[in-house]
Amino acid sequence: MPTTSPRRQSKSVQRSQPWSADTEIVGITLQLQPVHDSTLYPQYTIGLHAWLLDQARQYDPELSAYLHDGESEKPFTISALQGITTTAAGSPQLKAQATYTWTITALSQPVAAWLATWLQALPTQLELRGAPLRILDWDLSKATSSHPATTYDQLFEQSYLDTSTLKLSFLSPTSFRRRGNHFPLPVPINLFHSYLRRWNDFSGIEFESEDFLDWIEESVLIQQHQLQSIKIVAGKKGSVTGFTGAIELGLARVAYSEPEYVKLFWALGRFAPYCGTGHKTTFGLGQTQSGWAVKHQTEPIPALQTLLADRIAELTQIFIAQRKRTGGNRATQIAETWATILARRDLGESLMAIADDLEMPYLTVKTYAKLARQELRKVQSASVSM
Repeated sequence: MPTTSPRRQSKSVQRSQPWSADTEIVGITLQLQPVHDSTLYPQYTIGLHAWLLDQARQYDPELSAYLHDGESEKPFTISALQGITTTAAGSPQLKAQATYTWTITALSQPVAAWLATWLQALPTQLELRGAPLRILDWDLSKATSSHPATTYDQLFEQSYLDTSTLKLSFLSPTSFRRRGNHFPLPVPINLFHSYLRRWNDFSGIEFESEDFLDWIEESVLIQQHQLQSIKIVAGKKGSVTGFTGAIELGLARVAYSEPEYVKLFWALGRFAPYCGTGHKTTFGLGQTQSGWAVKHQTEPIPALQTLLADRIAELTQIFIAQRKRTGGNRATQIAETWATILARRDLGESLMAIADDLEMPYLTVKTYAKLARQELRKVQSASVSM
Protein backbone atom coordinates (compact mmCIF):
# COMPACT_ATOMS: atom_id res chain seq x y z
CA MET A 1 0.00 0.00 0.00
CA PRO A 2 1.26 3.54 -0.62
CA THR A 3 2.18 5.63 2.39
CA THR A 4 0.83 8.81 0.87
CA SER A 5 -2.20 9.80 -1.11
CA PRO A 6 -2.59 12.54 -3.72
CA ARG A 7 -5.59 13.84 -1.79
CA ARG A 8 -3.66 14.19 1.48
CA GLN A 9 -2.61 17.58 2.71
CA SER A 10 1.14 18.15 2.57
CA LYS A 11 1.62 18.63 6.30
CA SER A 12 1.01 15.54 8.38
CA VAL A 13 2.04 13.87 11.62
CA GLN A 14 4.97 11.55 10.81
CA ARG A 15 5.45 8.37 12.87
CA SER A 16 7.40 5.14 12.68
CA GLN A 17 5.66 1.77 12.35
CA PRO A 18 3.50 1.62 15.50
CA TRP A 19 3.14 -2.18 15.86
CA SER A 20 4.39 -5.41 14.34
CA ALA A 21 3.20 -6.66 10.96
CA ASP A 22 1.47 -9.71 12.44
CA THR A 23 -0.87 -7.57 14.61
CA GLU A 24 -4.51 -8.51 14.08
CA ILE A 25 -6.28 -6.49 16.79
CA VAL A 26 -5.51 -2.99 18.01
CA GLY A 27 -7.11 0.30 19.01
CA ILE A 28 -5.92 3.89 18.54
CA THR A 29 -7.22 7.20 19.83
CA LEU A 30 -7.05 10.44 17.79
CA GLN A 31 -6.83 13.79 19.54
CA LEU A 32 -8.95 16.37 17.73
CA GLN A 33 -9.53 20.12 18.02
CA PRO A 34 -12.34 21.95 16.17
CA VAL A 35 -11.34 24.68 13.75
CA HIS A 36 -14.23 26.77 15.08
CA ASP A 37 -17.20 26.48 17.43
CA SER A 38 -19.87 24.35 15.80
CA THR A 39 -23.06 22.43 16.38
CA LEU A 40 -23.25 18.84 15.20
CA TYR A 41 -26.28 17.11 13.75
CA PRO A 42 -27.57 14.24 15.93
CA GLN A 43 -26.38 11.46 13.60
CA TYR A 44 -22.86 12.84 13.15
CA THR A 45 -21.26 9.40 13.68
CA ILE A 46 -22.44 8.61 10.13
CA GLY A 47 -19.99 11.31 9.04
CA LEU A 48 -17.15 9.83 11.10
CA HIS A 49 -17.89 6.40 9.60
CA ALA A 50 -17.91 7.78 6.03
CA TRP A 51 -14.70 9.80 6.58
CA LEU A 52 -12.81 6.74 7.83
CA LEU A 53 -13.96 4.62 4.89
CA ASP A 54 -12.87 7.37 2.50
CA GLN A 55 -9.43 7.38 4.14
CA ALA A 56 -9.22 3.62 3.55
CA ARG A 57 -10.38 4.09 -0.05
CA GLN A 58 -7.53 6.47 -0.76
CA TYR A 59 -5.04 3.76 0.22
CA ASP A 60 -6.80 0.60 -0.92
CA PRO A 61 -10.17 0.76 -2.75
CA GLU A 62 -10.67 -3.01 -2.35
CA LEU A 63 -10.22 -2.80 1.42
CA SER A 64 -12.63 0.15 1.57
CA ALA A 65 -15.23 -1.74 -0.46
CA TYR A 66 -14.94 -4.70 1.91
CA LEU A 67 -15.30 -2.47 4.97
CA HIS A 68 -18.32 -0.80 3.42
CA ASP A 69 -20.12 -3.62 1.61
CA GLY A 70 -18.89 -6.87 3.16
CA GLU A 71 -21.71 -9.20 4.17
CA SER A 72 -19.78 -10.64 7.12
CA GLU A 73 -19.04 -8.95 10.43
CA LYS A 74 -17.27 -5.61 10.10
CA PRO A 75 -13.56 -5.76 11.02
CA PHE A 76 -13.47 -2.38 12.77
CA THR A 77 -15.34 -0.21 15.26
CA ILE A 78 -15.46 3.51 15.97
CA SER A 79 -16.53 5.52 18.98
CA ALA A 80 -18.47 8.76 19.00
CA LEU A 81 -16.45 11.89 19.82
CA GLN A 82 -15.59 11.85 23.50
CA GLY A 83 -15.99 14.98 25.61
CA ILE A 84 -18.88 16.56 23.70
CA THR A 85 -21.19 18.98 25.49
CA THR A 86 -24.66 20.09 24.43
CA THR A 87 -26.31 23.38 23.55
CA ALA A 88 -29.30 24.71 25.47
CA ALA A 89 -31.49 23.16 22.76
CA GLY A 90 -29.89 19.76 23.33
CA SER A 91 -27.69 19.56 20.23
CA PRO A 92 -24.14 18.14 20.45
CA GLN A 93 -21.62 20.97 20.20
CA LEU A 94 -17.88 21.47 19.76
CA LYS A 95 -15.78 24.27 21.22
CA ALA A 96 -12.79 25.55 19.27
CA GLN A 97 -10.37 25.55 22.22
CA ALA A 98 -11.36 22.12 23.52
CA THR A 99 -9.73 18.78 22.66
CA TYR A 100 -11.84 15.73 21.86
CA THR A 101 -10.89 12.11 21.35
CA TRP A 102 -12.03 9.49 18.87
CA THR A 103 -11.19 5.79 19.11
CA ILE A 104 -10.89 3.36 16.20
CA THR A 105 -10.26 -0.37 16.57
CA ALA A 106 -9.13 -2.92 13.98
CA LEU A 107 -10.28 -6.54 14.22
CA SER A 108 -8.29 -8.12 11.37
CA GLN A 109 -4.71 -8.10 10.13
CA PRO A 110 -5.48 -6.22 6.87
CA VAL A 111 -7.22 -3.40 8.74
CA ALA A 112 -4.48 -3.26 11.41
CA ALA A 113 -1.85 -3.11 8.64
CA TRP A 114 -3.72 -0.28 6.91
CA LEU A 115 -4.04 1.65 10.19
CA ALA A 116 -0.29 1.27 10.80
CA THR A 117 0.47 2.69 7.35
CA TRP A 118 -2.13 5.44 7.67
CA LEU A 119 -0.79 6.60 11.04
CA GLN A 120 2.65 7.23 9.56
CA ALA A 121 1.26 10.15 7.53
CA LEU A 122 -1.97 11.26 9.13
CA PRO A 123 -4.02 13.95 7.39
CA THR A 124 -4.05 17.21 9.30
CA GLN A 125 -7.83 17.55 9.35
CA LEU A 126 -10.93 15.42 9.78
CA GLU A 127 -13.77 16.75 7.64
CA LEU A 128 -17.10 16.43 9.43
CA ARG A 129 -20.05 18.20 7.86
CA GLY A 130 -19.93 21.83 8.99
CA ALA A 131 -17.42 21.02 11.73
CA PRO A 132 -13.83 20.45 10.53
CA LEU A 133 -11.46 19.18 13.23
CA ARG A 134 -7.67 19.42 13.30
CA ILE A 135 -5.93 16.12 14.02
CA LEU A 136 -3.43 17.09 16.69
CA ASP A 137 -1.95 13.67 17.28
CA TRP A 138 -2.78 10.05 17.85
CA ASP A 139 -2.23 8.17 21.05
CA LEU A 140 -1.63 4.46 21.45
CA SER A 141 -0.71 4.74 25.13
CA LYS A 142 -4.19 6.00 26.07
CA ALA A 143 -5.66 2.78 24.69
CA THR A 144 -2.94 0.51 26.09
CA SER A 145 -4.98 -0.84 29.00
CA SER A 146 -7.90 -1.90 26.81
CA HIS A 147 -6.66 -1.91 23.19
CA PRO A 148 -3.00 -3.04 23.01
CA ALA A 149 -1.75 -4.45 19.72
CA THR A 150 -2.16 -8.23 19.81
CA THR A 151 -3.23 -11.32 17.87
CA TYR A 152 -6.08 -13.77 18.33
CA ASP A 153 -3.64 -16.53 19.28
CA GLN A 154 -2.20 -14.30 22.01
CA LEU A 155 -5.67 -13.43 23.33
CA PHE A 156 -6.63 -17.09 23.42
CA GLU A 157 -3.42 -18.34 25.03
CA GLN A 158 -3.25 -15.56 27.60
CA SER A 159 -3.70 -16.73 31.17
CA TYR A 160 -7.00 -16.08 32.94
CA LEU A 161 -7.65 -12.60 34.24
CA ASP A 162 -6.55 -11.88 37.82
CA THR A 163 -10.09 -12.18 39.09
CA SER A 164 -12.80 -14.77 39.55
CA THR A 165 -15.35 -12.66 37.66
CA LEU A 166 -15.55 -10.79 34.37
CA LYS A 167 -16.58 -7.13 34.60
CA LEU A 168 -17.64 -5.21 31.51
CA SER A 169 -18.86 -1.63 31.16
CA PHE A 170 -20.94 -0.35 28.27
CA LEU A 171 -19.97 3.25 27.63
CA SER A 172 -22.33 4.00 24.75
CA PRO A 173 -25.86 2.69 24.14
CA THR A 174 -25.75 -1.03 23.44
CA SER A 175 -28.43 -3.26 21.97
CA PHE A 176 -29.01 -6.59 20.23
CA ARG A 177 -31.38 -7.67 17.51
CA ARG A 178 -33.83 -10.32 18.66
CA ARG A 179 -36.72 -11.55 16.51
CA GLY A 180 -36.63 -8.34 14.49
CA ASN A 181 -36.69 -6.03 17.51
CA HIS A 182 -34.15 -4.35 19.77
CA PHE A 183 -33.25 -6.23 22.94
CA PRO A 184 -31.65 -3.80 25.42
CA LEU A 185 -30.33 -6.20 28.10
CA PRO A 186 -26.84 -7.76 28.52
CA VAL A 187 -28.05 -11.34 28.86
CA PRO A 188 -24.90 -13.53 28.76
CA ILE A 189 -25.98 -15.56 25.73
CA ASN A 190 -26.51 -12.34 23.74
CA LEU A 191 -23.20 -10.88 24.87
CA PHE A 192 -21.16 -13.92 23.93
CA HIS A 193 -23.03 -14.61 20.72
CA SER A 194 -22.07 -11.07 19.69
CA TYR A 195 -18.38 -11.62 20.54
CA LEU A 196 -18.19 -15.15 19.09
CA ARG A 197 -19.57 -14.08 15.70
CA ARG A 198 -16.72 -11.63 15.26
CA TRP A 199 -14.16 -14.03 16.76
CA ASN A 200 -15.14 -16.82 14.35
CA ASP A 201 -15.06 -14.43 11.39
CA PHE A 202 -11.57 -13.06 11.96
CA SER A 203 -9.54 -15.23 14.34
CA GLY A 204 -8.99 -18.47 12.44
CA ILE A 205 -9.71 -20.22 15.77
CA GLU A 206 -13.31 -21.14 15.12
CA PHE A 207 -15.72 -22.65 17.65
CA GLU A 208 -19.08 -24.27 17.07
CA SER A 209 -21.57 -21.59 18.05
CA GLU A 210 -24.54 -23.66 19.25
CA ASP A 211 -22.56 -25.85 21.68
CA PHE A 212 -20.67 -22.90 23.14
CA LEU A 213 -23.83 -20.83 23.62
CA ASP A 214 -25.52 -23.80 25.33
CA TRP A 215 -22.53 -23.84 27.69
CA ILE A 216 -22.91 -20.08 28.26
CA GLU A 217 -26.59 -20.55 29.10
CA GLU A 218 -25.76 -23.22 31.67
CA SER A 219 -22.52 -21.86 33.09
CA VAL A 220 -22.43 -18.04 33.17
CA LEU A 221 -24.01 -16.24 36.11
CA ILE A 222 -24.84 -12.54 36.50
CA GLN A 223 -23.31 -11.48 39.83
CA GLN A 224 -24.40 -7.85 39.70
CA HIS A 225 -25.32 -5.11 37.27
CA GLN A 226 -26.00 -1.39 37.11
CA LEU A 227 -27.87 -0.49 33.94
CA GLN A 228 -30.03 2.18 32.41
CA SER A 229 -31.92 2.13 29.11
CA ILE A 230 -32.08 4.89 26.54
CA LYS A 231 -33.39 5.41 23.02
CA ILE A 232 -30.97 6.93 20.53
CA VAL A 233 -30.52 7.49 16.81
CA ALA A 234 -27.86 5.20 15.43
CA GLY A 235 -26.55 4.24 12.04
CA LYS A 236 -28.13 5.54 8.87
CA LYS A 237 -31.78 5.05 9.70
CA GLY A 238 -34.12 4.15 12.51
CA SER A 239 -33.62 4.41 16.25
CA VAL A 240 -32.21 2.00 18.82
CA THR A 241 -33.33 1.23 22.35
CA GLY A 242 -30.13 0.40 24.18
CA PHE A 243 -28.52 0.26 27.60
CA THR A 244 -25.43 1.68 29.27
CA GLY A 245 -23.85 0.69 32.56
CA ALA A 246 -21.88 -2.28 33.86
CA ILE A 247 -22.21 -5.99 34.53
CA GLU A 248 -20.23 -8.58 36.49
CA LEU A 249 -20.27 -12.21 35.34
CA GLY A 250 -19.06 -15.36 37.07
CA LEU A 251 -18.86 -19.05 36.23
CA ALA A 252 -20.88 -21.81 37.88
CA ARG A 253 -19.00 -24.91 39.07
CA VAL A 254 -20.39 -26.95 36.18
CA ALA A 255 -18.53 -24.66 33.74
CA TYR A 256 -15.15 -26.21 34.51
CA SER A 257 -16.13 -29.56 32.99
CA GLU A 258 -15.40 -27.82 29.64
CA PRO A 259 -11.95 -26.23 30.12
CA GLU A 260 -11.70 -25.16 26.46
CA TYR A 261 -14.91 -23.18 26.79
CA VAL A 262 -13.68 -21.61 30.02
CA LYS A 263 -10.60 -20.50 28.10
CA LEU A 264 -12.78 -19.10 25.32
CA PHE A 265 -14.99 -17.29 27.86
CA TRP A 266 -11.99 -15.32 29.14
CA ALA A 267 -10.59 -14.75 25.64
CA LEU A 268 -13.89 -13.27 24.49
CA GLY A 269 -14.00 -11.13 27.63
CA ARG A 270 -10.62 -9.69 26.63
CA PHE A 271 -11.83 -9.31 23.04
CA ALA A 272 -14.96 -7.32 23.99
CA PRO A 273 -13.28 -3.87 24.31
CA TYR A 274 -11.89 -4.24 20.78
CA CYS A 275 -14.99 -5.55 18.99
CA GLY A 276 -17.67 -3.74 21.00
CA THR A 277 -20.98 -5.27 21.99
CA GLY A 278 -24.17 -5.78 20.00
CA HIS A 279 -24.93 -4.09 16.70
CA LYS A 280 -24.03 -0.81 14.98
CA THR A 281 -20.55 -0.79 16.57
CA THR A 282 -19.20 0.87 13.41
CA PHE A 283 -21.42 3.87 14.22
CA GLY A 284 -20.34 4.35 17.85
CA LEU A 285 -22.75 2.04 19.65
CA GLY A 286 -21.70 -0.78 21.97
CA GLN A 287 -18.43 0.77 23.15
CA THR A 288 -17.21 -1.63 25.81
CA GLN A 289 -14.56 -1.35 28.51
CA SER A 290 -13.06 -3.95 30.83
CA GLY A 291 -13.82 -3.37 34.50
CA TRP A 292 -16.61 -1.64 36.37
CA ALA A 293 -16.83 1.96 35.12
CA VAL A 294 -18.41 4.43 37.49
CA LYS A 295 -21.58 6.09 36.28
CA HIS A 296 -20.05 9.40 35.19
CA GLN A 297 -17.63 7.66 32.83
CA THR A 298 -20.38 6.93 30.33
CA GLU A 299 -20.81 9.71 27.79
CA PRO A 300 -24.04 11.72 28.21
CA ILE A 301 -26.45 11.49 25.29
CA PRO A 302 -27.41 14.92 23.85
CA ALA A 303 -31.12 15.56 24.38
CA LEU A 304 -31.70 16.24 20.68
CA GLN A 305 -30.46 12.74 19.84
CA THR A 306 -32.99 11.23 22.24
CA LEU A 307 -35.75 13.52 20.92
CA LEU A 308 -34.98 12.51 17.33
CA ALA A 309 -34.82 8.82 18.27
CA ASP A 310 -38.22 9.00 19.97
CA ARG A 311 -39.73 10.73 16.95
CA ILE A 312 -38.27 8.20 14.51
CA ALA A 313 -39.61 5.33 16.63
CA GLU A 314 -43.05 6.96 16.81
CA LEU A 315 -43.23 7.59 13.06
CA THR A 316 -41.94 4.09 12.28
CA GLN A 317 -44.82 2.52 14.18
CA ILE A 318 -47.32 4.80 12.43
CA PHE A 319 -46.01 3.90 8.97
CA ILE A 320 -45.81 0.18 9.74
CA ALA A 321 -49.43 0.25 10.91
CA GLN A 322 -50.50 1.74 7.56
CA ARG A 323 -48.82 -0.95 5.48
CA LYS A 324 -50.59 -4.19 4.63
CA ARG A 325 -47.58 -6.45 5.25
CA THR A 326 -46.86 -5.18 8.74
CA GLY A 327 -44.80 -8.24 9.65
CA GLY A 328 -42.48 -8.18 6.65
CA ASN A 329 -38.88 -6.98 6.76
CA ARG A 330 -39.40 -4.81 3.68
CA ALA A 331 -42.36 -3.03 5.28
CA THR A 332 -40.26 -2.31 8.37
CA GLN A 333 -37.31 -1.09 6.33
CA ILE A 334 -39.47 1.28 4.29
CA ALA A 335 -41.20 2.56 7.44
CA GLU A 336 -37.82 3.19 9.13
CA THR A 337 -36.51 5.00 6.06
CA TRP A 338 -39.59 7.22 5.78
CA ALA A 339 -39.53 7.92 9.52
CA THR A 340 -35.84 8.81 9.51
CA ILE A 341 -36.16 11.17 6.56
CA LEU A 342 -39.26 12.93 7.88
CA ALA A 343 -38.00 13.28 11.46
CA ARG A 344 -34.65 14.68 10.35
CA ARG A 345 -36.34 17.01 7.85
CA ASP A 346 -38.64 18.34 10.57
CA LEU A 347 -35.56 19.16 12.67
CA GLY A 348 -34.36 21.42 9.86
CA GLU A 349 -31.85 19.21 8.05
CA SER A 350 -31.63 19.59 4.29
CA LEU A 351 -32.80 16.82 2.00
CA MET A 352 -29.36 16.84 0.35
CA ALA A 353 -27.60 16.22 3.67
CA ILE A 354 -30.03 13.43 4.54
CA ALA A 355 -29.53 11.86 1.11
CA ASP A 356 -25.74 11.95 1.55
CA ASP A 357 -25.95 10.22 4.95
CA LEU A 358 -28.38 7.56 3.73
CA GLU A 359 -26.40 7.12 0.50
CA MET A 360 -29.60 7.49 -1.50
CA PRO A 361 -30.36 9.61 -4.58
CA TYR A 362 -31.59 13.08 -3.70
CA LEU A 363 -34.78 12.71 -5.76
CA THR A 364 -35.60 9.42 -4.00
CA VAL A 365 -35.23 11.06 -0.59
CA LYS A 366 -37.34 14.00 -1.74
CA THR A 367 -40.08 11.61 -2.94
CA TYR A 368 -39.97 9.59 0.29
CA ALA A 369 -40.27 12.78 2.35
CA LYS A 370 -43.34 13.82 0.37
CA LEU A 371 -44.97 10.38 0.64
CA ALA A 372 -44.22 10.16 4.35
CA ARG A 373 -45.76 13.56 5.01
CA GLN A 374 -48.85 12.66 2.99
CA GLU A 375 -49.22 9.40 4.92
CA LEU A 376 -48.88 11.22 8.24
CA ARG A 377 -51.53 13.76 7.25
CA LYS A 378 -53.93 10.93 6.38
CA VAL A 379 -53.41 9.38 9.81
CA GLN A 380 -53.86 12.72 11.55
CA SER A 381 -57.03 13.49 9.55
CA ALA A 382 -58.48 10.08 10.34
CA SER A 383 -57.70 10.61 14.02
CA VAL A 384 -59.47 14.00 14.09
CA SER A 385 -62.58 12.67 12.33
CA MET A 386 -63.03 9.81 14.79
